[in-house]
Order: sequence, then C-alpha cells, then structure tokens
Amino acid sequence: MIDFYQHIPEFINPVAFSVGSLSVHWYSLMWIAAFAATYFLLLWRVKKGEGSYDKNFIQDVTANALIGALIGGRLGYVIFYDLPYYLAHPLQIISPYNFATGEWVGIYGMSYHGGVIGVVIALMWTARKKKKNILDLFDFIVPAASLGYMFGRIGNFFNAELVGRITQSPVGMYFNDDVFLRHPSQLYEAFFEGLILFVILWSVRNRGLPRGVMSALYLIGYSLTRFGVEFFRAPDAHLGFIFASITMGQILSFIMLGAGIVLLISSYKGKKTEN
Repeated sequence: MIDFYQHIPEFINPVAFSVGSLSVHWYSLMWIAAFAATYFLLLWRVKKGEGSYDKNFIQDVTANALIGALIGGRLGYVIFYDLPYYLAHPLQIISPYNFATGEWVGIYGMSYHGGVIGVVIALMWTARKKKKNILDLFDFIVPAASLGYMFGRIGNFFNAELVGRITQSPVGMYFNDDVFLRHPSQLYEAFFEGLILFVILWSVRNRGLPRGVMSALYLIGYSLTRFGVEFFRAPDAHLGFIFASITMGQILSFIMLGAGIVLLISSYKGKKTEN
C-alpha cells in the first residue's frame, strides 16, 4: 500500500486533454476550479445576506480578479524568480508558443505573491469604479479565496511541479522519474495554506471584526503557513537558496507577514478611534 502511495505521481498525466497540438493541463483546469469555487462561495454569502453586494458585482469582481491574478502572477514570476532570463527573452513572458520548436508549450511560471498584487490592484480598481470600500471588499472575499487557492496547489501536484525536498520519510513520493523520495509539498500547501486557512477564516467571517482585520488575518495566516511549508519544498533550481536555507518564497512571505501585521494594528487602532 505504501509503495502504491509513493508512486501516485507517476500515474498522473499532467495533460487533461489535447486538441491538435494544443494541450490543456490539469493545472489550467484547477485555476478554473479555484475561481469557480470562490465565485460560488461569494454568491452563497450574497444570498445569505452577508455583505452589501449583488450578483452582478460579484461577477465583475471575479472576472477582474482572475485577470489580475493571471497578469500579476506571471509578471511576479518574471520579476521575482527569473528576471535576467526574461529580459533576454521578453517574448516568452506572454507567448505560449515556442517559435524555436514550433510547439504550443503554454506559459510556464506563476508567482502566488505576484498574483496577490495583481488581484489587489484589480479589486482596488473595481471598488473605486463601483464606489465600494476596498477593505470591506477584501474582507468579504478572502475567506472564500483561501479555499480557491487549494485547487491551485492540487494543480501543481498534478503537474508534478514545485516538488518537495528529498526525504527518507514514508510520506515522500517519487516525482518525474526521480530515484529519491520527495515531500509532496504541493499537498502540504493545499492543506495548510488552502483548506485549514479557509476553515479558520470562514468560521470567523461574521464575528463583527473591525474593518480590515479579516484581510490582515489572511495575510498573516498565509505567510506563516507558507514560510513553514517552504522548509519542505525544494527551492527553484535556477535560484536555489537566497541565503542560508531561506528561499525567495520565504522572503516574499516575510514581507507579506509585515503587511498583515501593519494592517491588523491599523485596523484595531482605527476601530478604537472610531469608538
């Protein structure tokens, strides 16, 4: 049984289906599942009378957030993880077609932290256009968005990418014909940064917390869990460790943690002043 478990990634084809030379990966479908899950959870909240939004506004928010996540995630990867390469090959930032091989290869490389920045910008624009308070909007979205994130990491697992560090533990798996067991860090992230964070935020969403606190809890919760799981995840091969055993993902999470703490403090100070 343990042998079957450890070889599960070898049985998974990362390509869900193909149309001619165009291949659709499970990762792409998981992106769709992530935003679909978030959208329907937000609609459920609207129907329950949570928040002062309607269906049309939620549709706009979801569509704009998706665009922001795609652009921000891609540019974040380019800037944070491989800027010298893309400065030399700028067309590959946006082209899913490899002109050298004549194949559709997709766009490889997305950054979660860049995606968050893209979503924040997209939602700020949406809130301003619709005359909504941006922190109220963030607070409304983040409990649902944390569950959507889980699907993205499952997509990474199906793609056998972002694999974990070598381990002798029986929880390890074999990825990409590797002879060494590796931590299934994608599943760790899906569980802790996605499911567990969702359960926590969803359970306190209607507790009457000060404006901005829910968003702060998301930033703090995600950054702490991501920082911890990074110790089980192999660093990007072209980057390695930035210093000591610290990865780029941990550095970005540390910055995110600082932003969350600042927002948390300012939210409670704002509430105190208001009272």
